Amino acid sequence: MKIGVAGAGAVGSLFGALLANAHHEVTFLARGKHLTRLQERGIKVVTEQYPILNLNNEQTIFTNDIHALASVDILLFCVKSTDTKKLADSLKGVIKDETMIVTMQNGVDNEEILARSLTNNKIFSCATYVQASITEPGCVKESGSHQLLIGALQKEDSNQARKMVDLFQRAGISAKFTEEILNHKWKKLLWNITFNPLSAITKATIGEILESVELSALAKNVAAEAVSVAARQGYPFDKEKVIQSIFKKAAYAKDHQTSMLQDRLNGKAMEYESMCGYVLKLAHET
Repeated sequence: MKIGVAGAGAVGSLFGALLANAHHEVTFLARGKHLTRLQERGIKVVTEQYPILNLNNEQTIFTNDIHALASVDILLFCVKSTDTKKLADSLKGVIKDETMIVTMQNGVDNEEILARSLTNNKIFSCATYVQASITEPGCVKESGSHQLLIGALQKEDSNQARKMVDLFQRAGISAKFTEEILNHKWKKLLWNITFNPLSAITKATIGEILESVELSALAKNVAAEAVSVAARQGYPFDKEKVIQSIFKKAAYAKDHQTSMLQDRLNGKAMEYESMCGYVLKLAHET
């Protein structure tokens, strides 16, 4: 199958490479030094689950030309949320109507943006639980294991979502189908909004936040406010249980630098609008 990766950062590079390793034709849309190294040497993937992968074959394409995505059957949408609308608008008239788009991004508003821009395409959502980073141009490293939860925004598209999950599983990717994808995306957003902005402001790892009495208390207050906003949107999570779950998951990622912190350290735009801004917008509205 022809698969496109729109945004070959850490997440896109990792899962695109695993799909390419399963003999799918994968086109990576990348830029900068990462793209240059990919075109020179292919992509290198270092994980704890799989042997080191070095992929550079005729079925693997590295480019910065969106027209190379014209014939893909599945498009993994992995750009930062700050670039969602711009890229979605650029893809109008480029990708075919039959192309299925899977957003693997942070936040819960990208689905709405994609649906508005790409009205002829079916949009699927994926809650992506993974610790991955670009260690050097052309090389992505995964720490620990990963889990993907994939679902359809429209119930009539659920069978296609299940087939997509099967495709991922046959590529050695841990993936599951869910009928409550936005529920899971909200839970992930709650984790992200608790730790991502705080880590970016303080330049602290997850573990350093947990070990600090002041930062840990602040994180819990952030989580509690965000859960209250989620409840107003029809996601009545048990506040205490959700907060316990957020901090339990954080304990397994003590050495992890959040994606927002990585962006700050690398001088890249941070996704604070998709996380903080969107939740604040909903809070004001309700």
